[in-house]
Amino acid sequence: MHLITEVLNPVPYHDDHVAIPVDRHKLARKRWRGKATDGTDFGFDVPEALNHGDCVLVESETAYMIKQRTESCLIIALGEGKDAAWLGWMIGNLHFKAAFTDEGILVQDDFAVEQMLDRESISFERVTRIFQPNKSDGQSHDHNHTHAHTNSHEHAKHHHQ
Repeated sequence: MHLITEVLNPVPYHDDHVAIPVDRHKLARKRWRGKATDGTDFGFDVPEALNHGDCVLVESETAYMIKQRTESCLIIALGEGKDAAWLGWMIGNLHFKAAFTDEGILVQDDFAVEQMLDRESISFERVTRIFQPNKSDGQSHDHNHTHAHTNSHEHAKHHHQ
């Protein structure tokens, strides 16, 4: 097993690239294990989370690269001013991570988001993409844990025109 403690930057040029497939949840961790498509085992103990496309090892003529798996996402086109702000607020209020692209807001495919969009008559498209949410300011609101809310979701009202 190869223990990886840092990323090779800049990525060295090699003709032969071998992928280390990983989902974004594991990729966000600093310590994890993975296996390249050629069967090579890796252990990761890195100071910062790795990213899709990072080169972590070069052996002979082979460069081992992180390849984030695609996942089902929803893309929501942004409207103008207040509508875009309202949409961002609603998604943020559900504590979902988002990525902002030229196409609009990209969020993970989740029933709660889909229900909210349907309720508000906001169109969206289901796509399969590498989802790389924008980095937060240190606060994570994954739904894999419990936490108490200090804001009142029930009192927030919107008169959408």
